[in-house]
Amino acid sequence: MTELRPQTLLLAFLGIHLLGRHVAVSSGSVIGVLAGLGVSEEATRSTLTRMTQRGLLERHRRGRQAYFGLTARSESVLEEGATRMWRTSPVNRDWDGRWTLIGFSLPESWTQQRHDLRSRLMWGGFGPLQNGLWIAPAVVDVPALLADLRLNAHIRAFVAETVKPTEAAQFVGEAFDLDGLAAGYRRFLRVWDRRRPLPELPDDLVRELLLQAEWLQLVRDDPRLPLEHLPDDWPSPQAEEVFHDLAAAFREPAARVAAGSLEFIDLP
Repeated sequence: MTELRPQTLLLAFLGIHLLGRHVAVSSGSVIGVLAGLGVSEEATRSTLTRMTQRGLLERHRRGRQAYFGLTARSESVLEEGATRMWRTSPVNRDWDGRWTLIGFSLPESWTQQRHDLRSRLMWGGFGPLQNGLWIAPAVVDVPALLADLRLNAHIRAFVAETVKPTEAAQFVGEAFDLDGLAAGYRRFLRVWDRRRPLPELPDDLVRELLLQAEWLQLVRDDPRLPLEHLPDDWPSPQAEEVFHDLAAAFREPAARVAAGSLEFIDLP
């Protein structure tokens, strides 16, 4: 049914139903909801096991039934996702003209460190301006973003503004994948921008889950480029409006389905 990985869907499920609550959810409840999106029981159980081994879930036993609750690590991940989804608009209308630049030079043999650094920079909204120089359209808290990578001696960070003859519009399309970003938002609109999207899904609980998982995937990859430097038909403003309208429409009916079908236990 969906191209999203089971872990992506499961994280979205946890963010909706567990974040901010001292509860654990039964494995059967998770299996049932993800089955509505075409995820097999085997794939869901395997994902629960892997996430538990990685410290993202804690298993609780009540008789023969297994329940899963959040850990401090998963709470941090989900809080960050909630901030991206609900408190940070992907539409950057109030840009102050400043960019954060990060230059780095790592030994050739540091393949893993280079991969980790680039992944973290992309998560932080950076794009590669040229070899060894990445740029983000905001003042970024670089120490918070990169501290645990232990690469400070190899990194140089600056906050700057462009001056003539350089124009931001000249390099936005070079440092960032505008075509890929726009295509993602347009795919989202094709699926969700309709009066009753995805009627083939079993209920609004499943629709709410898929909506939030797909939206979070989009905004996690969006560097929040200044709207003034994007094409006039940039699709993220319309997509954001559709997301919030549908999230509000699904909230109460999804909660009613959850109350009748999901099993939780209270935790200390």
